[in-house]
Amino acid sequence: MNAVDPSDKTWQDMANCLGVDPDLFFPERGASTREAKEVCRGCVVRDECLEFALANGEKFGIWGGMSERERRRIRRARAIARRAAASVVSA
Repeated sequence: MNAVDPSDKTWQDMANCLGVDPDLFFPERGASTREAKEVCRGCVVRDECLEFALANGEKFGIWGGMSERERRRIRRARAIARRAAASVVSA
């Protein structure tokens, strides 16, 4: 994935969720995320949305079709990959 410019939000105009009740994407703890993820499925800017959330440290809600827990896993995996790449470079 490429880095997303946090100030560039033009992708939002093409999002499937445009006009959808935002509460759908911020369910109560333990509530289903299925409906929100269904809106995200097939969205042409899903990757941009996910990268925006990752770049901005969004800790709540469904972004790019992924929950907070799923985004945390991505951040962790990327951090591990960065450390591994750095250790290869310094070796």
